[in-house]
Amino acid sequence: MERSANAVIGDAARRVAARRGTAALPAVAPRWHSWKRPLRQGNIIVGLLIVTVLAIMAVTAPWVAPHDPTLNDLTHALRRPGTAGFLLGTDNLGRDILSRIIWGSRISLTVGVVVQSIAILIGALLGLVAGFYGGWTDDVVSGLTNVMFALPRLLLAMAIVAALGPGMFNLFIALGMVGWPAICRLVRAQTLSLCGKNFVEGARAVGATDLRIITRHILPNALSPIIVLGTLGMAHTILAEASLSFLGLGIQPPTPSWGTMMSRGQAYIWHAPWLMLYPGLAVLMSVVGLNLLGDGLRDILDPHVRR
Repeated sequence: MERSANAVIGDAARRVAARRGTAALPAVAPRWHSWKRPLRQGNIIVGLLIVTVLAIMAVTAPWVAPHDPTLNDLTHALRRPGTAGFLLGTDNLGRDILSRIIWGSRISLTVGVVVQSIAILIGALLGLVAGFYGGWTDDVVSGLTNVMFALPRLLLAMAIVAALGPGMFNLFIALGMVGWPAICRLVRAQTLSLCGKNFVEGARAVGATDLRIITRHILPNALSPIIVLGTLGMAHTILAEASLSFLGLGIQPPTPSWGTMMSRGQAYIWHAPWLMLYPGLAVLMSVVGLNLLGDGLRDILDPHVRR
């Protein structure tokens, strides 16, 4: 009798599910299927390829660079590309352009990674505190963020470098101090949306501390947009570093930097255009590659993007 009752109940449940249409629902796709759309689009492949080549150049610069990037040889000054063993030509001091571009990739990637690490550290910390505690803390952080957004980023970085003096360390400080507002605003918005979720309320109910809730429940759920914004921020950082170096406020000679190379080559733009052309293309390809990679990561990590 008990078995037949269970069978009847099971049949009734299946009939109700069929009438509601739940039986026709497709199975939930595995998580790896979310990679198919951006892979088909190809943007993440192109971006990843460019960034990988850039990273390999930076890591293997001492071995793959054909010449010393700082060695002056006036007997080979202003050699055209492809002559005398110089694939991309030489500058006015006889230095190999290809070698300086390869070594310059190390400078650009170092600046991008360090500056974005500083910006994420500051922005994520302020955004978490503002979004979690609210009140006057949120008012102060939001007001400071609005002030930073109102100021031109590059001009503010120029002012900081001019006050501290040119150099790589001061460049880290200047670009890191102006790069955190976007991350702060993003993390604050994510924190505000997560604080009302059931798992956060449940953690509070069982007596979890604020630090544990922030580090174990809120921050891990906000990592995806932070990664995307950090990748896109690296492109802006490389462009800002090249701009400051072009103006003489960034990396100082004889250290090879793409911005410095373009600055030194502008005097020879009419009869030796390769001095500016190839470093400019290096900056362009790096920025395009990081932007494509960031867009692809957004398509993968953002649950609101339609796949």
